[in-house]
Amino acid sequence: MWILYFLSIAAFVVRQTSAFSPSPTRLAFRSPHTSGKAVPPILPNEVFTSVSNGLSSTYDDIPVNNRHAASDWLYNVRSFPQSKVLREIRNPLFCVAGWSFAVSLIQRIFSTSSSAPLRILGESICIPTAAHSFLVSSLGLLLVFRTNSAYQRFYEGRKIWENILSVSRNFSRITRLYAKEVGMDRKVRMMNLVAAYPYLLRHHIRHGCLCEEAGERIPEEHRLLLEDPLKTLETRFEGDKIDGLTRSNASPSLPRDKCYVDKRKLPWNLFDYFSTQRLARTQNRPLWACDRIGREIMAIPYGPNFSSRERLVMLTAVDKLTNAIGECERIHQTAVPLNYARHSLRSLTLFLFTLPFALVKDMGFLTAPVTAGIAWLMFGVYQIGYSIEDPFQGSLRLSNLCDAIRKDVVGSIAEDMEDSYSSNQLGLWDEGVDEVTLAERAEDFLKTPMIIPTLLDQGISNLTSSASVDASKPPY
Repeated sequence: MWILYFLSIAAFVVRQTSAFSPSPTRLAFRSPHTSGKAVPPILPNEVFTSVSNGLSSTYDDIPVNNRHAASDWLYNVRSFPQSKVLREIRNPLFCVAGWSFAVSLIQRIFSTSSSAPLRILGESICIPTAAHSFLVSSLGLLLVFRTNSAYQRFYEGRKIWENILSVSRNFSRITRLYAKEVGMDRKVRMMNLVAAYPYLLRHHIRHGCLCEEAGERIPEEHRLLLEDPLKTLETRFEGDKIDGLTRSNASPSLPRDKCYVDKRKLPWNLFDYFSTQRLARTQNRPLWACDRIGREIMAIPYGPNFSSRERLVMLTAVDKLTNAIGECERIHQTAVPLNYARHSLRSLTLFLFTLPFALVKDMGFLTAPVTAGIAWLMFGVYQIGYSIEDPFQGSLRLSNLCDAIRKDVVGSIAEDMEDSYSSNQLGLWDEGVDEVTLAERAEDFLKTPMIIPTLLDQGISNLTSSASVDASKPPY
């Protein structure tokens, strides 16, 4: 009777947990554009892209809940084999588990031996647990400080990109307010530079993120070779002398690979031919974009509504974008102090490899799984701190932020084209038009077929197509 009672409770808990678990199939939604059919589910941490009119689009507008509640415990247990942290720490984890099993096996063989010296040796293998009990607090402080300092860097990186998003939106709004003084051509160039800036910054702090894996397969007329070799300076072994040479000098960088990009994709399709070639030869591409924006601002003529005050506001926004480059470089190029990182890892290794000698007397062959569980917990905390230490290498979803900035900026251009077309049709810019005439024009305008979407598609295609720009007239 009691067995059936507990089985029914377990079945109820499993059913309720599965109902509230963030399963990928629960993320499927119905769209009015798909005739009631369910759209394929969105898997966690997966980005879907498509190309339309030369612009990449993502599913970042769809709300996806990535927060895990206490009711998601069963889902997290089931997904344990696919854990990224587990894959990254599997090497030291297997070593600790194998070492613990060897210690427990040797202790059992020696303690059950008929030879007195071997039995004495088997008993001497076991050590008191007091030493490891005292070390747990100190080791916990080391790991907590390591993780907290890494999370502060993660949070600071997110604040930097939030500032970039806000500055880009504000700059786009100011440019739209003074569109008549700025001019349509200059406005398009400035908005393209602002839309391309986050992509260039992401490539600058995460080398190779925009490179095509099969670059040789790109058609030659659309292939672009970036003149910055993919290299990473190896400083983990700084100060270690091997035969009189430092390892950092013996192997200064990774193999130099070529980085090919497709000019038909973002952000390269936002530039004309001459700008793309100059961009490929530039080392600091986001700084190049800021310089171009500044030159465009200085070329805006003075007018009744545009004075030095408005020019200074726009240049201040460019200064903030330039400062963001240095802030990202500071986080990317500055690691946790080498001595602290090494001391934490050495202390953790020493603690785990001596822990089996303290547990083997009481646990026997259970020493290996217990020690492996403790190693998974401690090495996992250390690896998490290492992963978020540089948040630009995958912890932050920079691609979503880049797409958000590009959509806001390019979308503002499309809205301006729509407003401009409507104003021209209604004659709002004509002088001496009375209210009666304006009302009649509005009534006639509403009766005519709406052709704005077609004009918008053509306009956006022209904005993002490098072939539409006259190659004989470089803009900069």
